[in-house]
Amino acid sequence: MLSTPEKLVFILIILATTAAFLLPVIRRFRIVGAGRPLNRSDGPWKRLWSALVKALLQLCTLKSERPATGLMHVFIFYGALSFDTLTVNHTIEGFIDGFYLFGNGLLGLAFSFVLDLFAVLVLVGVAFIAFRRFILRRKAYATTHLDSALIYLFILAATLTFFYFQAFAIAHHPETARWSFLSKELAGWVSHSGLSAEAVAGQFKISWWAHILAVFAFISYVPHSKYFHMFTGPVNLFARTHAPGGALAPLDIENEEIFGAEKASDTTWKDRLDAFACMECGRCQDACPAFRSEKPLSPKMIIFNLEKHLLEHGRAVASGKRDDLPDLMPAVHTEGEIWTCTTCGACQHVCPVEIEHISKIVSVRQSEVLMKSRFPAELNAFFRNLETNGNPWGIGFSQRGDWAEGLDVPHIKDVPDADYLLFVGCAGAFDEENKKIARAAAAVLNKAGVRFGTLGAEEKCCGDSARRLGQEYLFQTLAAENISLFQKYGVRNILTICPHGFNTLKHEYPNLGGVLSALSDEEKRSMKTLRVVHYVELIAQLLDDKRISVKPLSGARIAYHDSCYLGRHNGLIKEPRRILGRLAGKAGLVELEENRRHSFCCGAGGGLMWTDEKLGQRINHLRTDEILRSGAGAAAVSCPFCQTMLRDGLKDKGREDVMVKDLAQLVAENLAD
Repeated sequence: MLSTPEKLVFILIILATTAAFLLPVIRRFRIVGAGRPLNRSDGPWKRLWSALVKALLQLCTLKSERPATGLMHVFIFYGALSFDTLTVNHTIEGFIDGFYLFGNGLLGLAFSFVLDLFAVLVLVGVAFIAFRRFILRRKAYATTHLDSALIYLFILAATLTFFYFQAFAIAHHPETARWSFLSKELAGWVSHSGLSAEAVAGQFKISWWAHILAVFAFISYVPHSKYFHMFTGPVNLFARTHAPGGALAPLDIENEEIFGAEKASDTTWKDRLDAFACMECGRCQDACPAFRSEKPLSPKMIIFNLEKHLLEHGRAVASGKRDDLPDLMPAVHTEGEIWTCTTCGACQHVCPVEIEHISKIVSVRQSEVLMKSRFPAELNAFFRNLETNGNPWGIGFSQRGDWAEGLDVPHIKDVPDADYLLFVGCAGAFDEENKKIARAAAAVLNKAGVRFGTLGAEEKCCGDSARRLGQEYLFQTLAAENISLFQKYGVRNILTICPHGFNTLKHEYPNLGGVLSALSDEEKRSMKTLRVVHYVELIAQLLDDKRISVKPLSGARIAYHDSCYLGRHNGLIKEPRRILGRLAGKAGLVELEENRRHSFCCGAGGGLMWTDEKLGQRINHLRTDEILRSGAGAAAVSCPFCQTMLRDGLKDKGREDVMVKDLAQLVAENLAD
C-alpha cells in the first residue's frame, strides 16, 4: 500500500509516537514505584479476575449513581477497543497491502459490523458527555475543561477519519465492505459522486494517512491526559484493598520516625497510583456529605491536586528527596478539606476504579497531629479526656458501669462461660440518651437467656474517633489496654452497640499485633480468633430462632437510617430490616431517598462528633430533611452517634414530634411476654 519512502516515514512516525507515549508513562511509573511499600499481592489470580471482569464488562462505570453516563462510557470504552484493534490492522496494512486482521470468515465479517456500530455509539457517547460538561456544566466536571475538549476532539477526529477512510476504502475495494452498514452507504455516495478511479485511489491513501495520524496523535496525548485512566484504572482495580472500606492500617509508632503523610514522599505507591487512575468523573464529589453541605472538601480534588503535585515535583518524588518537597498541608490540601471528612466511605463506594480516599485524608491528619501537634482547638479537650479517663467527656472512669444500675448485668469475670462480652462503648456508658440503648440491649439479652458480662469500669474507649482524627498513638494505647483485658478474661465473642466500635474491634484490633510490642504472643493470637458482632446481627438471629418475639408496633410508619459504618462499610443491610420487619411490617417500613450502601451520613463519623461544624450547612440537617420528606412519623437507627445527630437535627428544625429511637430500644420496649 505504501511506497518505500512512505514506509520509512511511517516507521519514523511509529517510533516518535512510541517515544511520546512511553516517556511520560515511564515518568509516572517511576513516581509510583518510589512510593512507600504496601502489600497488595495477596490472591493475585483473584485480583486479576476481578479487575478483568470489572474493566472488560465495564461494571466499574455501570453503577446505579449515573446509569446513563455509565452507558455512554461503555460506548466509548468498547469503541476504543475496536479502534485500537483497527489501528493495529492499519499499521500492518501500511506494510502489507490488503492485510485484514480477522480474515474473510465470520469473525472478519462480524468485526466490520462492530466497527461501524461502535463508531456511531462513540459519537453518541461523546456528544452526551460533552453536553453534560459544557452545556449543563455539572459541578462534578468542573476541572480540566481544555483536556476534556481535546480528548473529545481527538475521539471525533479518529471516528470521522475512520468513516472517511472506510468510505474510500470500500469504493476503491468493494470486497472490503463485508458487513459494514454505514461505511457501505458512505461508499455508495463516493461511487455516485463522479470521482475518477484515480481520484478515489488517491483519497483512499490520503484517508488512511488522516486516520493513522489522528489516532497516533491521540496516542501521544493520552499519557498527559485524564484518558490515561484507560490504562491505570484496570491496574488500580487489580491493586484494590480486600479490607473493609472502614478499616485503617496501623502505624508502627515504635519504629517509624515519620507518621502519616507530611510530604508527597511519605505516600504509598497505591496513593500515587490512585492519583494517576482518577477518571475525574466526580462521582465521589456528588456522594460526599461534606461537599454537599457546602464545605471545602471534595474527594475528587483531594486526588486531583495530589496528581498535580506529584507531577510538578516528580523528580524529587521519584528520587525520594524528601527535603526538596513542600508539606502537603497547605501546598496540596487545606485545613477545611482535611478536617471535614466524616470517613463515611460514600466516595470510595461510588468510585469506578476504587480509589481509596479515606486513608489519604487520615494520613494527613496523622501527620498534622503526631508530627506538628496541629489540629482543631476543640480536640485538645477530647484527646486529653481520652488520655486521662478513657472517654471523650472526661467523666471519671469509675462511673463507666453506672448505666447498668438496677439491671442484672454482671462483670465478665463472674461469667466464665459467657456467650458474649457486651462492649458498651463510651456513648452507651456516659451519654444519658445513649445509656438507654445499652440498657435496652441488656434487657433483650436477658430475655433471650444469652449469658453475657461487661468490663464495667475497666472498659476503655475503643479509640475509633482518636484514630480517625489522626491520634494513632492514643488509639494504640487504648487498644492495647482493651486487648489485654479481653485476653485476661478469656473473651471469645464480643457484642457491640456502636457500629464504630464494631468496625474497630473487628477489623483493626487484630492487625495491631505487628506494631504493639507490649502485647504478649498469647494476646496477639487471641485477637486473631476473636469474634465481633453488632447487636443487629444477634437480635435478628434471636428473632429468627424464636428465642425472643416482639409485638408489632402500631401507628406511624418508621424510616430506617443506615449507619455508614454498619451498612456501607460492613454490609449489615438486611439484619436491621429483618428486625424492623417484625416490628413494623413491610408496609410500616419507609426507605429514605438514600439508603442501604448509598445511605447519607449523619455527620458524626471520622471523629467529627467531637468537633464544631462551622463550615457550610450541617450534615445532619440534610439527612433530617430526607426523613421529613419521607413522611415517616419516626426514624429508627442502630448507632448511638446517629441517634444523637438525627435528634439534634429534628430539634433544630422544630420537629421533635418525629421520634428517633435505636432498634435495640424498639425491640426491648416491644418484647412479647
